[in-house]
Amino acid sequence: MTTLLRRPVDREILRLAVPALGALVAEPVFLLADSAMVGHLGVDPLAGLGIASAVLQTIVGLMVFLAYSTTPAVARRLGAGDERGAVAAGVDGCWLALGLGVVLAGAGWAASPFLVSLFGASPGVTEQAAVYLSLSMLGLPAMLLVYAATGLLRGLQDTRTPLAVAVAGFAANIVLNFTFIYLAGLGIAGSALGTVAAQWGMVLVYVVIVARHARRVGASLLPHHTGIGRTARSGGWLLLRTASLRAAMLLAVFAATQLGPDELAAFQVTMTVFATLAFALDALAIAAQALIGKGLGSGDLETVRAVLRRCVQWGIGAGAVLGVVTIAVSPFAAGLFTNDPSVAALLPLPLAIIGLGAPLGGYVFVLDGVLIGAGDARYLALTGLVNFAVFMPLAAAAAWGGHDAFGLAALTAAFALGYLGARAVTLGLRARGRVWMRAGAAI
Repeated sequence: MTTLLRRPVDREILRLAVPALGALVAEPVFLLADSAMVGHLGVDPLAGLGIASAVLQTIVGLMVFLAYSTTPAVARRLGAGDERGAVAAGVDGCWLALGLGVVLAGAGWAASPFLVSLFGASPGVTEQAAVYLSLSMLGLPAMLLVYAATGLLRGLQDTRTPLAVAVAGFAANIVLNFTFIYLAGLGIAGSALGTVAAQWGMVLVYVVIVARHARRVGASLLPHHTGIGRTARSGGWLLLRTASLRAAMLLAVFAATQLGPDELAAFQVTMTVFATLAFALDALAIAAQALIGKGLGSGDLETVRAVLRRCVQWGIGAGAVLGVVTIAVSPFAAGLFTNDPSVAALLPLPLAIIGLGAPLGGYVFVLDGVLIGAGDARYLALTGLVNFAVFMPLAAAAAWGGHDAFGLAALTAAFALGYLGARAVTLGLRARGRVWMRAGAAI
């Protein structure tokens, strides 16, 4: 039966993963372009972007449950034959995203100077980071709404529409950033303002799309307190899971800060490349979330197992290909991100290490998507704390082991090999069992 399922499952994975790949890669491609544009303003703006991005992505990343809890909730109802309930669950997720976004934006704007000061960077770097972060808060509600709307469409097994919106939004983002940074002479502030404008443009498009789905199935666009509460509760464990991931990222940035401004700037570029690979490999995780949720909703456990096996195989293979490419270009890539020779000299070895860890990342990201799609958020949250505990001494040893290229390479290895290795163990042990395979419309 597995042989018979293999081709249909492959087609379903490809149908969802290929458009998801385009949408996911669009964001880090923008980040790469943004880092390159800001990097040519000097070391302080690039290092400041690294700090501000770490804080902003932590806030936004903690709210990723708006997509990750919405996708399986919608997919399970769709698999159970309740399309109206599926869309209604997604609409409630959007309202929750808007409320959280407004509150967090206000708090984040007020706290921006304090948050960037915690990294202990030089005054010039801290100033640049505060400017970028405070302005970026204007787009925070839009970011969260995009998450929730994307989760709704993924749950409906539609990854093509998010691709179209992402490509248009991030293309506009690059044009706006170039205009504001260079033509208007706004520097790093122009980068933040260009991003905010593009994010709200994407929201306007999603409002139209979600409204059309609601009318099609007869679902209300008004919020339902019960549905919002259910989304918030199911996202609680995912929030803790994501908090452990973001804590690891913040710890890595803090450790890079201790190495010095040049090392911090180089680490910003290194982690941007890592994010690019991670987003690309996450396409399979997105397909797994949607297909696992739908399969469990319909009670088709055999297909669920087939999806798991094939996504893992493809994740490792895709990671190997991307890793080889990254290693091959690592000696030449520095000039794309910075014109500072000190920063450029630090980059080849960390980029090669990122490439070396890419197959491991493919395995980790796929299994993470499988368990999210199954609603196994409690396990992900608790083991996330274990993984972070493993990473802490590794990051500390790298931070105080040497302020040079070796120290930066050690920090990169601690994250890309040590931290991801711990995640691979905890996720792999869970996926081998059947506890997470709970069938039915409810998570």
